[in-house]
Amino acid sequence: MDGELGLQFLRMILALAALWIAVPAFAILPPADAPSEPPEAAVQQIDPEQDAEDDAQIADRLSGIFGELPAFANVDVTVNEGVVTLEGTVKDPEAIDRAAAIADRVTGVVTVENNIERDLTVDSNLSILGEVSGLLDSFVKALPLLAVSALVAILIGTAGYALAGLRFIWDRVAPNAFLGELIRSAIRFAFVVGGLVVALDMLGAGALLGAVLGGAGVIGIALGFAMRDTIENYVASIMLSLRQPFRPNDHVLINDLEGRVIRLTSRATILMTLEGNHLRVPNAQVFKAVILNYTRNPQRRFEFELGVDADDDPRAAMALGRDTIASLPFVLDDPEPAARIQDVGDSNIVILFLGWVDQREADWYKSRSLAIAAVKDALEEAGFALPEPIYRLRFDGRTDPLPIGRSASITESAPDTKPSSRPAPDESHADVKPESEISEMVEQERRTDGEQAKDLLDPSRPVE
Repeated sequence: MDGELGLQFLRMILALAALWIAVPAFAILPPADAPSEPPEAAVQQIDPEQDAEDDAQIADRLSGIFGELPAFANVDVTVNEGVVTLEGTVKDPEAIDRAAAIADRVTGVVTVENNIERDLTVDSNLSILGEVSGLLDSFVKALPLLAVSALVAILIGTAGYALAGLRFIWDRVAPNAFLGELIRSAIRFAFVVGGLVVALDMLGAGALLGAVLGGAGVIGIALGFAMRDTIENYVASIMLSLRQPFRPNDHVLINDLEGRVIRLTSRATILMTLEGNHLRVPNAQVFKAVILNYTRNPQRRFEFELGVDADDDPRAAMALGRDTIASLPFVLDDPEPAARIQDVGDSNIVILFLGWVDQREADWYKSRSLAIAAVKDALEEAGFALPEPIYRLRFDGRTDPLPIGRSASITESAPDTKPSSRPAPDESHADVKPESEISEMVEQERRTDGEQAKDLLDPSRPVE
């Protein structure tokens, strides 16, 4: 019990001692919201004694500084008792304040009396003439370097033209003359641009080169959008010259445009229509079009439809027509002719007859025409009726006109319109030779001087 009381008494004494130490410390600290006093501004002290030697030193120092600066060539400096007086003229208005700032920084200067004025005379303000004169002097000094850089650019460009002139190399590398010329043009362009880059780099005009190339890039993008169709045709010409989808004088159908191919140029495909007219199709349209080539496969099938009476046997009509087509000398045995029931109409049964010909030996249009005539004659001779469409007519007596002023009955004899029976023509000696007029005209066009060199079709390359 006595020990606990002593411990508590000791703790009380320590707390009083800590409080006694802390109170003076808090009393010394200033209040938190008390404003702090600003430091006294530094005030330049003026030396009470200023002799003539100090003024002379200041004047010499400022005169030397201004003498090294061309802008202050006409400025005079006088110093008396540390007061600097500046007089004279300068060309630049900003140089007036600059001169006072320089003088004020010299040690020993009490103040500056700035009496400098701007020079307003005409001769001194014609600075542009001086700059032009300086540029002319610089140009004269740079003439040897300009001559060397121009010579280097010419040599590099000449080397590019000489390399592009080796036609036998590029004609061997390129698949056709068009691509060969394109490669040669690219080589010449690359060497000319490279020569200009080297020349400008020798002249130290790298920044100018960057600006020119940047402007050329922007102009190229603008021209690309403006000449999109022309560029598309140009690229399509390259692709068509590589793919070779047709040969010269091929009979093709490009979408709905039919004719024989005369040539492929860098912009268009020239066709000769079956009427003998020239047809220019843009290569961009040809490249994206569906192309039907009738010449690629010499075997071509013809077909036609004939209708027999609904009461007749269609199987017998099919067999007779097929045998008739097979008996024609211009029809191929392999593939053999065929006949199919196409449709059942209101008054007839429509039969589709098929046959094949070799276009190198027989004309497709002639063969089809003769086959139609031969099958029609054979079916009629065998007793098959080839009916025309039958229409039912209804007569209403209430709509007849009154017989006023006319005889009650008029009888006329109708002429006999039944055709007389004629013997079937002999088809064995019919002319089915292929038409050659358009093909000969195309060959004559291709032999024209000057145009043949522009043709991008190469018969030695495989067809796509």
